[in-house]
Amino acid sequence: MIMSKHKLALDNSQVPEGYKKTEVGVIPEDWEVKKLLDVVDYVDYRGKTPPKQESGIFLVTAKNIREGFIDYESSQEYVSEVEYDKIMRRGKPKIGDVIITTEAPLGNVATVDNESIALAQRVIKYRARDQKLNHEYLKYYLLSNKFQKILLDNSSGTTAQGIKGSILHTLPIIIATPTEQRAIAQTLSDVDGLIAALDRAIAKKRNIKTATMQELLTGKKRLPGFNEEWQVKRLGDIANITMGQSPSSQYYNSKEIGLPLIQGNADIKNRRAVIRNYTSEVTKKCYYGDIILSVRAPVGEVAKTNFDACIGRGVSAISYPNDFLYHYLIFRESRWSKLSKGSTFDSINSTEIKSLEIKLPVDLKEQSAIASILSDIDAEIAALEKRRAKTKAMKQGIMQELLTGKTRLIVDNNP
Repeated sequence: MIMSKHKLALDNSQVPEGYKKTEVGVIPEDWEVKKLLDVVDYVDYRGKTPPKQESGIFLVTAKNIREGFIDYESSQEYVSEVEYDKIMRRGKPKIGDVIITTEAPLGNVATVDNESIALAQRVIKYRARDQKLNHEYLKYYLLSNKFQKILLDNSSGTTAQGIKGSILHTLPIIIATPTEQRAIAQTLSDVDGLIAALDRAIAKKRNIKTATMQELLTGKKRLPGFNEEWQVKRLGDIANITMGQSPSSQYYNSKEIGLPLIQGNADIKNRRAVIRNYTSEVTKKCYYGDIILSVRAPVGEVAKTNFDACIGRGVSAISYPNDFLYHYLIFRESRWSKLSKGSTFDSINSTEIKSLEIKLPVDLKEQSAIASILSDIDAEIAALEKRRAKTKAMKQGIMQELLTGKTRLIVDNNP
């Protein structure tokens, strides 16, 4: 078990006792630097993309490969058994094999956790040649910032970066001692466990919010102390709506001259307006606390702004006295696709926005109470997401320390 750790301040100009200088930097004397091909066997799944099916054997593409694991939900493609035999004749995957993408995108890494899968083109499978290389250690090394930089430096391409297998196999890997490999892999696996737990907590909280919205925003469940009726109103009758108008691009700037410009979906992130550009020509304005609704490509995305801004033609601003309408528009976000029109860009106009029918409580206090509950859930989700982001950043720091030997884990072999 891990008893303690020892850290040395290292850089490429210093070689402390017990360390040595290598092509990838200063590492412990009892560690080695090898080429990938020296320590792994590989299969490169090149060839034409097989015909897709609605069922059959799951095809793992670059879209499914994430930070260390295969995501079976993000993309679901299948191949027949005949195609599977053609694809996998070079070598079927085993649990523990490490796979890496060579293009679109480059450098995504995962561990195989299911042998009944097919691997698509632009995916290379690595298998440790012997027990001197721990497969989980290999996975984490390929995920590390150090290796990812080496990978990018050896890639090519203008639109999308990619790397040939013949080059990839020659890239260096730092090989710690077998005991330290296991300890490093276990430490990083523990951090991954914490990240996974946070992911589950976030997913659970989002499901709770969805169920709560379904009950509270439809009137199926009433909060204690409220019994006044609900009415159906048109959006234009209950809120102030401002359609955006784009200023001339000659007035755009990044020097904070004028007001921030909210032009479209590119200026919306995580339900909040973000600042990318400013404009010294102010056409139409939104104000702090306004709801921002995208009116084209795609229609209906909802956000809020915490600053005054100029709004372009890709959005509209909606002013309302509480957050009920904000949550309601998120709840009904998918409805806008039925109203959108246009051949090049889906879009909606002011008449369609104003005519949207909304069922809501007459009592503004009930609206505020409902909004408060949903906002509290949002705050809980945001806090969990912040913890997850910090933990993922911490993981990269730990990987940099452990996988280079800058921080060494002292392992007690006599528990």
